[in-house]
Amino acid sequence: MSRLATPIRKNDTVLVVTGKDRGKRGRVLKIVPDTNRLIVEGVNIIKRHTRPNPGKNVKGGIVEREASLHASNVQLVCPECGAQTRVGRKILGDGRKVRVCRKCEGVVDK
Repeated sequence: MSRLATPIRKNDTVLVVTGKDRGKRGRVLKIVPDTNRLIVEGVNIIKRHTRPNPGKNVKGGIVEREASLHASNVQLVCPECGAQTRVGRKILGDGRKVRVCRKCEGVVDK
């Protein structure tokens, strides 16, 4: 299994920097590390035509859901300063390695 090249994790808030949804913010719902892609809440909405399946209790019709987008098309939003930022790493006094904002030096990890 390959490692995700970006320091973005599940439940992070990200900003889409390129593509049809440029400027939208959303929360990361899922990460697909093999293809370096992620699914962001409310971004890259597609229409999926589904067939009814009574066995799985699925109603048919047109369903709108989020599709994945490449991790290079988003930037992390710092929870402290609220700006889009690159991510640095820092080792705290108690030995924890945390992600930090490059602009305000605030800790991104909870």
